[in-house]
Amino acid sequence: MKGVIFDGRQAEVVDDLDIRAPGPGEVLVAVTAAGLCHSDLSVIEGTIPHPVPVVLGHEGAGIVEATGSGVTHIRPGDHVALSTLASCGLCADCARGRPGMCRAASSRPGRPFTRRGTELFQFAATSAFAERVVVKAVQAVRLPQDIPPASAALLGCSVLTGVGAVLNRARVSHGDTVLVLGAGGVGLNVVQGARIAGASVVVAVDSNGAKADQARRFGATHFVEASNGTDVVSAVREILPKGADHAFECVGDTRLVRLAVDLLARHGQAILLGVPPAAAEASFRVTSLYLDKSILGCRYGSSRPQRDLALYARLYQEGRLLLDELVAEVLPVEDFAHAVRRADNPGAARCVLSFTK
Repeated sequence: MKGVIFDGRQAEVVDDLDIRAPGPGEVLVAVTAAGLCHSDLSVIEGTIPHPVPVVLGHEGAGIVEATGSGVTHIRPGDHVALSTLASCGLCADCARGRPGMCRAASSRPGRPFTRRGTELFQFAATSAFAERVVVKAVQAVRLPQDIPPASAALLGCSVLTGVGAVLNRARVSHGDTVLVLGAGGVGLNVVQGARIAGASVVVAVDSNGAKADQARRFGATHFVEASNGTDVVSAVREILPKGADHAFECVGDTRLVRLAVDLLARHGQAILLGVPPAAAEASFRVTSLYLDKSILGCRYGSSRPQRDLALYARLYQEGRLLLDELVAEVLPVEDFAHAVRRADNPGAARCVLSFTK
């Protein structure tokens, strides 16, 4: 079968992957579509260290082909979105509704793939850039069949991360003010999460002004282009003189972490979603936190995928959550290299790889 592998030097599309059958509590899913997320590129660039060789991809959707013993909530033929949380469902964190904190969900990656006799690692417990994947049953969430595959794929990462960060971690309230630093795939979902939560002002900041219209389409009330010497602090302060109730850093740039903290209102909170290099350190004035300000980390939108993905699918069907608009281009998996080149397209949120004929 086809898939995208990274051997530590380069990523390439191959057509001779094999995958084992699902074991107890697992499912085999035929992938229909998978979004190209910056986390996949971060593995290639070395920002996210990962053992190799590895099958890339983690933002996917597909159709269940087979289930292992003990699986009851889904069956062959079901359309599903895939989450990356291979949580155990039994530990204290899972019992508290925090599957993202489950140690089993961040343990050493498995190796369900083989190629020419060599085992390949799984990325983010998923490896959605393959025609078929084996995942824990808890990672597969049944969806209505009328959601287009390319749109369904994006539910499993960028939507869970961005919208989830707003609703689950920051818990933005009606009338709050929100600042979003970075208007890419995650940032746009933060923007629409803020709109859904009823924020009164949503300021999107990005270095590329071509993203302004799309940011407004998703719910931004204001857009600040952070380029050509723009004083972002002054521009944001003009819109929010008292600062933002919630500031989301969606790029992974330590300078923007500082900016998020500096632009908070009293009792405001900065939520960090971007992934900087593993050894990166951010700085800020400690005294800037004394007015009840806080800095929050956020993994995967603090999501409970089985609950949240079903909610977001319903919001999409009601026209309240934008999915189709997140898709910049759908390409066959063979065009992976082109998708990588397109990843920084100013007007694009996501390139999606298709595995259907």
